[in-house]
Amino acid sequence: MTAWFGEYALDEARRELLLRGAPVHLTPKAYELLRLLLERRPAAVSKAEIHDRIWPGTFVSDVNLATLVFEIRTAIGDDPQAPRYIRTVRGFGYAFCDGVAATPAASPVQGRLIWGEREIALHEGENILGRTPEAALWVDHGSVSRRHARLTVHDGLARLEDLDSRHGTFVDGARITEPTSLRDGARIALGTVAMIFRVFDPAKTDSKDA
Repeated sequence: MTAWFGEYALDEARRELLLRGAPVHLTPKAYELLRLLLERRPAAVSKAEIHDRIWPGTFVSDVNLATLVFEIRTAIGDDPQAPRYIRTVRGFGYAFCDGVAATPAASPVQGRLIWGEREIALHEGENILGRTPEAALWVDHGSVSRRHARLTVHDGLARLEDLDSRHGTFVDGARITEPTSLRDGARIALGTVAMIFRVFDPAKTDSKDA
């Protein structure tokens, strides 16, 4: 399962925090805390429950918890004085408050698939990949099913899902069994047909040309 918030995604299959598909470093315990808060959002989670989840059977001070919260806030660019995501519940614990602050403007970042000499632009929302004529990327190959995979693009983030294809869908050499977030440069294979997922930012391109 992948939890999405703003420009970020927490990919449980890969145990990674992603920003527009690129990994953002978190220590294992910070990852578990973020996962817990996302699971329980928008409910507040007590310090006692967090301690039981992160440090089971071990006594640690609240300083350790505060350190993890600081690490997460730094990773996702959250301001404790005006939190967009993690809210401190005084005397109790913490809550994930996705949606409390104003949602940032949609990213201009676009996803594209590079297949040989072809470059296919992906539209916002669902993009079906396969041999069906309605596919965003039509691949007429024996190892590719009619509705082989679904590539979903949302606010500059992308994730790929296999649609029970016969020969499988692969990301960076590994066959996927659930929706998987894509980083810039990810190697994708539909059956034996290989391609590359790329992120294109028109704003950066324009600034270079100016």
